[in-house]
Amino acid sequence: MLSDKRNKYSFVVKKDVNKIEVKKAVEAMYQVTVEAVNTLVMPGKEKNRSTRAGLIRGRKASFKKAIVTLAAGEEIDFFGDI
Repeated sequence: MLSDKRNKYSFVVKKDVNKIEVKKAVEAMYQVTVEAVNTLVMPGKEKNRSTRAGLIRGRKASFKKAIVTLAAGEEIDFFGDI
């Protein structure tokens, strides 16, 4: 919904990358103009699974997400070559 209505795309990036590096990488990879980059760190979550042997507890790792806003009239076509 972000890409359809607001011209925004989200990417999972490395935790040590900053907004300027994300902007340069997206502009180089997709030949678009980036207006803004917002980043957030999604926290890890506890996961439980019930098995025959008992309850297995685990944890999903946290990750960093970047939401990129493109200039008006531009879009990224991820599935254009398929």
